Amino acid sequence: MRWYWTEFGNIEMVEYRMDIGQPADFVKAGDLYLNYLAKTFPDKLDKGEHIVGPALIDPSTKIGPGAKIGPNVIIGPNCVIGEGVKLKNVCLMGNTTVSAHSYVVNSLIGWFCKIGSWCRIEGLTVFGEDVVVKDELTVNGAIVMPHKCIAESVRTSGSVLL
Repeated sequence: MRWYWTEFGNIEMVEYRMDIGQPADFVKAGDLYLNYLAKTFPDKLDKGEHIVGPALIDPSTKIGPGAKIGPNVIIGPNCVIGEGVKLKNVCLMGNTTVSAHSYVVNSLIGWFCKIGSWCRIEGLTVFGEDVVVKDELTVNGAIVMPHKCIAESVRTSGSVLL
């Protein structure tokens, strides 16, 4: 991790760079960026009764009643967040659906994913593109390759689903 000082016009800016080649580093980078925005450009962050802490949410995202977003959540375009969903320390890529009453924490969720109702996704889980998780399942610390359907809980952290 390195701090760089750069000059932009007459404004001196601090630029932060870090390697995000590992999922934990990607989550940490999102956390650092959101907290930086909260301190320096708070008007850039989303606000609302459903937001608990710094969050960036694309305006095209639909959020159901009773959902709690944050802290440290980034949501891409055309996502659907169901009723009662809780998201914390998460990056959701575009066109992803998290169905009602699911809980997603410390995870990177790829494009076009669908997480069923009453699911629990945790433990630095990473989903590739187009991953489907059936209702009422737990996924803990798994890396899931693209175009997979999870029909049984994955409770062993470090599992890789090819």
